[in-house]
Amino acid sequence: MLIVIKGAGDLASGIALRLHHSRFDIVMTDLPVPLAVRRTVAFSEAVRLGSTQIEDVKAERAENEEEVRDCLGRGVIPVMPDPKAGITEILKPEVVVDAILAKVNTGTDIDDAPLVIGVGPGFTAGIDCDAVVETKRGHTLGRVIREGSAIANTGVPGNIGGQTINRLLKAPADGIFHPEKEIGDIVKEGDRVGNVDGVPVLAKTDGMIRGLLQDGVPVTKGLKSGDVDPRGDIIDYMSVSDKALAIGGGVLEAVMGYAGDRL
Repeated sequence: MLIVIKGAGDLASGIALRLHHSRFDIVMTDLPVPLAVRRTVAFSEAVRLGSTQIEDVKAERAENEEEVRDCLGRGVIPVMPDPKAGITEILKPEVVVDAILAKVNTGTDIDDAPLVIGVGPGFTAGIDCDAVVETKRGHTLGRVIREGSAIANTGVPGNIGGQTINRLLKAPADGIFHPEKEIGDIVKEGDRVGNVDGVPVLAKTDGMIRGLLQDGVPVTKGLKSGDVDPRGDIIDYMSVSDKALAIGGGVLEAVMGYAGDRL
Protein backbone atom coordinates (compact mmCIF):
# COMPACT_ATOMS: atom_id res chain seq x y z
CA MET A 1 0.00 0.00 0.00
CA LEU A 2 1.37 3.40 -1.00
CA ILE A 3 1.02 6.31 1.44
CA VAL A 4 1.88 9.95 0.75
CA ILE A 5 2.68 12.06 3.80
CA LYS A 6 2.44 15.81 3.35
CA GLY A 7 5.10 17.36 5.56
CA ALA A 8 8.40 15.86 6.71
CA GLY A 9 9.06 17.54 10.05
CA ASP A 10 9.67 15.68 13.29
CA LEU A 11 6.07 14.60 13.91
CA ALA A 12 5.51 13.63 10.27
CA SER A 13 8.76 11.68 10.44
CA GLY A 14 7.57 9.77 13.51
CA ILE A 15 4.49 8.81 11.49
CA ALA A 16 6.67 7.76 8.56
CA LEU A 17 8.92 5.67 10.80
CA ARG A 18 6.01 3.69 12.25
CA LEU A 19 4.41 3.13 8.85
CA HIS A 20 7.73 2.16 7.25
CA HIS A 21 8.39 -0.35 10.02
CA SER A 22 4.92 -1.77 9.31
CA ARG A 23 6.01 -2.42 5.70
CA PHE A 24 4.07 0.34 3.96
CA ASP A 25 5.59 2.28 1.06
CA ILE A 26 6.01 5.90 2.12
CA VAL A 27 6.50 9.06 0.03
CA MET A 28 6.97 12.40 1.81
CA THR A 29 6.72 15.99 0.56
CA ASP A 30 7.92 19.27 2.04
CA LEU A 31 8.97 22.82 1.23
CA PRO A 32 12.01 23.46 -1.00
CA VAL A 33 13.52 25.18 2.08
CA PRO A 34 12.19 23.13 5.01
CA LEU A 35 11.32 24.88 8.28
CA ALA A 36 11.61 21.91 10.65
CA VAL A 37 13.64 22.80 13.73
CA ARG A 38 14.12 19.30 15.18
CA ARG A 39 16.31 18.45 12.24
CA THR A 40 18.01 15.40 13.76
CA VAL A 41 14.65 13.60 13.66
CA ALA A 42 13.12 15.16 10.54
CA PHE A 43 13.24 13.45 7.15
CA SER A 44 12.93 16.94 5.61
CA GLU A 45 16.71 17.11 5.99
CA ALA A 46 16.89 14.89 2.90
CA VAL A 47 15.59 17.84 0.86
CA ARG A 48 18.43 20.02 2.12
CA LEU A 49 21.26 17.48 2.30
CA GLY A 50 20.29 14.94 -0.36
CA SER A 51 19.92 12.15 2.19
CA THR A 52 19.43 11.62 5.91
CA GLN A 53 18.78 8.83 8.37
CA ILE A 54 16.57 8.63 11.46
CA GLU A 55 17.29 5.64 13.65
CA ASP A 56 17.41 2.70 11.21
CA VAL A 57 15.54 4.32 8.30
CA LYS A 58 17.14 6.23 5.45
CA ALA A 59 15.53 8.92 3.29
CA GLU A 60 16.70 10.53 0.06
CA ARG A 61 15.65 13.58 -1.92
CA ALA A 62 13.61 12.71 -5.01
CA GLU A 63 12.73 15.07 -7.85
CA ASN A 64 10.33 13.02 -9.96
CA GLU A 65 8.31 9.81 -10.21
CA GLU A 66 11.27 7.80 -11.50
CA GLU A 67 13.44 8.77 -8.53
CA VAL A 68 10.54 8.12 -6.13
CA ARG A 69 10.10 4.59 -7.43
CA ASP A 70 13.85 3.97 -7.35
CA CYS A 71 13.93 4.93 -3.66
CA LEU A 72 10.95 2.72 -2.86
CA GLY A 73 12.59 -0.19 -4.63
CA ARG A 74 15.63 0.17 -2.37
CA GLY A 75 13.66 0.47 0.85
CA VAL A 76 14.45 4.18 1.17
CA ILE A 77 11.85 6.88 1.91
CA PRO A 78 11.75 9.45 -0.93
CA VAL A 79 11.27 13.06 0.19
CA MET A 80 10.22 15.52 -2.50
CA PRO A 81 10.45 19.33 -2.54
CA ASP A 82 6.78 19.53 -3.47
CA PRO A 83 4.86 21.91 -1.17
CA LYS A 84 1.51 21.31 -2.90
CA ALA A 85 2.04 17.53 -2.98
CA GLY A 86 1.34 17.44 -6.71
CA ILE A 87 2.97 14.00 -6.84
CA THR A 88 -0.26 12.52 -5.42
CA GLU A 89 -1.97 13.12 -8.77
CA ILE A 90 0.72 11.02 -10.46
CA LEU A 91 1.20 8.26 -7.88
CA LYS A 92 -2.49 7.94 -6.91
CA PRO A 93 -1.75 6.59 -3.40
CA GLU A 94 -4.33 4.69 -1.40
CA VAL A 95 -3.68 6.93 1.61
CA VAL A 96 -2.81 10.62 2.03
CA VAL A 97 -1.72 11.88 5.45
CA ASP A 98 -1.63 15.65 5.97
CA ALA A 99 1.03 16.08 8.66
CA ILE A 100 2.07 19.62 7.78
CA LEU A 101 0.88 20.72 11.25
CA ALA A 102 -0.15 24.15 9.99
CA LYS A 103 -3.09 24.18 12.46
CA VAL A 104 -5.31 24.87 9.43
CA ASN A 105 -6.10 22.86 6.31
CA THR A 106 -3.83 24.21 3.57
CA GLY A 107 -5.46 22.31 0.71
CA THR A 108 -6.18 18.69 1.61
CA ASP A 109 -9.49 17.27 0.35
CA ILE A 110 -11.33 14.13 1.38
CA ASP A 111 -11.27 13.01 -2.26
CA ASP A 112 -7.45 13.14 -2.53
CA ALA A 113 -7.25 9.38 -1.88
CA PRO A 114 -9.47 6.50 -0.76
CA LEU A 115 -8.29 7.24 2.81
CA VAL A 116 -7.34 10.77 3.90
CA ILE A 117 -6.02 11.43 7.40
CA GLY A 118 -5.60 14.87 8.93
CA VAL A 119 -3.08 15.29 11.75
CA GLY A 120 -3.92 17.81 14.46
CA PRO A 121 -6.30 20.79 14.46
CA GLY A 122 -7.64 22.28 11.24
CA PHE A 123 -9.41 19.16 9.95
CA THR A 124 -12.89 17.74 10.45
CA ALA A 125 -13.46 14.03 9.97
CA GLY A 126 -16.20 13.44 7.44
CA ILE A 127 -15.76 16.87 5.87
CA ASP A 128 -12.21 17.31 4.56
CA CYS A 129 -10.74 13.98 5.67
CA ASP A 130 -11.82 10.51 6.78
CA ALA A 131 -10.07 10.59 10.16
CA VAL A 132 -8.19 13.03 12.38
CA VAL A 133 -5.38 12.11 14.78
CA GLU A 134 -5.05 14.11 18.01
CA THR A 135 -1.71 15.90 18.53
CA LYS A 136 -2.26 17.68 21.85
CA ARG A 137 -0.29 16.23 24.75
CA GLY A 138 -2.45 14.58 27.38
CA HIS A 139 -4.95 11.79 27.71
CA THR A 140 -6.15 11.90 24.08
CA LEU A 141 -2.75 12.19 22.35
CA GLY A 142 -2.64 9.89 19.31
CA ARG A 143 -6.33 8.99 19.40
CA VAL A 144 -8.17 8.50 16.11
CA ILE A 145 -11.18 10.80 15.65
CA ARG A 146 -13.67 9.54 13.07
CA GLU A 147 -16.24 12.26 13.64
CA GLY A 148 -15.34 15.84 14.47
CA SER A 149 -12.02 17.60 14.99
CA ALA A 150 -8.91 17.58 17.14
CA ILE A 151 -8.59 19.91 20.13
CA ALA A 152 -8.22 23.50 18.89
CA ASN A 153 -4.77 25.05 18.86
CA THR A 154 -4.14 27.16 21.98
CA GLY A 155 -0.87 28.68 20.83
CA VAL A 156 0.80 27.34 23.99
CA PRO A 157 3.03 24.27 23.63
CA GLY A 158 2.71 21.35 26.02
CA ASN A 159 4.32 21.47 29.45
CA ILE A 160 7.73 19.80 29.50
CA GLY A 161 9.94 20.07 32.56
CA GLY A 162 7.69 22.80 33.96
CA GLN A 163 8.05 25.01 30.89
CA THR A 164 5.62 25.81 28.06
CA ILE A 165 5.99 28.97 25.95
CA ASN A 166 9.52 29.64 27.23
CA ARG A 167 10.71 26.49 25.49
CA LEU A 168 10.26 28.12 22.10
CA LEU A 169 12.83 30.14 20.22
CA LYS A 170 11.20 32.67 17.90
CA ALA A 171 12.60 35.00 15.27
CA PRO A 172 12.84 38.53 16.73
CA ALA A 173 12.55 40.18 13.31
CA ASP A 174 12.15 39.54 9.60
CA GLY A 175 15.40 38.51 7.92
CA ILE A 176 17.84 35.62 7.61
CA PHE A 177 18.38 33.23 10.50
CA HIS A 178 21.93 32.38 11.57
CA PRO A 179 22.51 29.81 14.36
CA GLU A 180 25.24 30.39 16.93
CA LYS A 181 24.74 27.08 18.74
CA GLU A 182 24.05 23.53 17.63
CA ILE A 183 21.33 21.02 18.39
CA GLY A 184 22.41 19.14 21.51
CA ASP A 185 24.16 22.12 23.14
CA ILE A 186 23.32 23.00 26.74
CA VAL A 187 22.33 26.63 27.29
CA LYS A 188 21.32 28.94 30.13
CA GLU A 189 18.49 31.43 30.15
CA GLY A 190 19.66 34.55 28.32
CA ASP A 191 22.31 32.78 26.21
CA ARG A 192 22.51 33.70 22.53
CA VAL A 193 21.55 30.76 20.35
CA GLY A 194 21.46 32.62 17.04
CA ASN A 195 20.54 35.85 15.33
CA VAL A 196 18.37 37.24 12.57
CA ASP A 197 20.55 39.65 10.60
CA GLY A 198 22.35 40.53 13.82
CA VAL A 199 19.30 40.74 16.10
CA PRO A 200 19.96 38.14 18.83
CA VAL A 201 17.80 35.09 19.50
CA LEU A 202 18.01 34.37 23.23
CA ALA A 203 17.17 31.26 25.23
CA LYS A 204 14.30 31.88 27.66
CA THR A 205 15.03 28.87 29.84
CA ASP A 206 17.91 26.59 30.82
CA GLY A 207 18.16 23.31 28.96
CA MET A 208 19.27 21.49 25.83
CA ILE A 209 18.77 22.87 22.35
CA ARG A 210 16.55 20.21 20.83
CA GLY A 211 15.70 22.07 17.64
CA LEU A 212 17.21 24.88 15.61
CA LEU A 213 16.77 26.15 12.07
CA GLN A 214 19.66 25.69 9.67
CA ASP A 215 21.77 28.65 8.62
CA GLY A 216 20.45 30.97 5.94
CA VAL A 217 16.71 30.36 6.29
CA PRO A 218 14.50 33.41 5.57
CA VAL A 219 12.22 34.01 8.56
CA THR A 220 9.45 36.37 9.57
CA LYS A 221 9.12 37.90 13.02
CA GLY A 222 7.65 35.39 15.46
CA LEU A 223 8.43 32.30 13.35
CA LYS A 224 9.47 29.29 15.42
CA SER A 225 13.22 29.02 14.99
CA GLY A 226 14.07 26.40 17.58
CA ASP A 227 13.28 24.99 20.98
CA VAL A 228 15.03 24.33 24.28
CA ASP A 229 14.19 21.26 26.38
CA PRO A 230 14.44 22.17 30.07
CA ARG A 231 15.15 18.55 31.02
CA GLY A 232 18.69 19.06 29.79
CA ASP A 233 21.23 16.43 28.83
CA ILE A 234 19.03 13.44 29.70
CA ILE A 235 17.21 13.99 26.41
CA ASP A 236 17.92 11.76 23.42
CA TYR A 237 17.61 14.25 20.57
CA MET A 238 18.68 11.69 17.96
CA SER A 239 15.65 9.40 18.23
CA VAL A 240 11.96 9.99 17.51
CA SER A 241 10.02 11.46 20.44
CA ASP A 242 7.28 9.81 22.47
CA LYS A 243 4.80 12.33 21.04
CA ALA A 244 5.76 11.56 17.44
CA LEU A 245 5.49 7.81 18.07
CA ALA A 246 2.07 8.22 19.72
CA ILE A 247 0.76 10.22 16.77
CA GLY A 248 2.33 7.71 14.40
CA GLY A 249 0.49 4.95 16.25
CA GLY A 250 -2.80 6.78 15.70
CA VAL A 251 -2.15 7.11 11.98
CA LEU A 252 -1.17 3.44 11.81
CA GLU A 253 -4.44 2.51 13.57
CA ALA A 254 -6.45 4.49 11.02
CA VAL A 255 -4.56 2.88 8.12
CA MET A 256 -4.94 -0.64 9.48
CA GLY A 257 -8.65 -0.06 10.10
CA TYR A 258 -9.01 0.94 6.46
CA ALA A 259 -6.97 -2.07 5.31
CA GLY A 260 -9.05 -4.38 7.48
CA ASP A 261 -12.29 -3.08 6.00
CA ARG A 262 -11.04 -4.08 2.55
CA LEU A 263 -10.44 -7.71 3.52
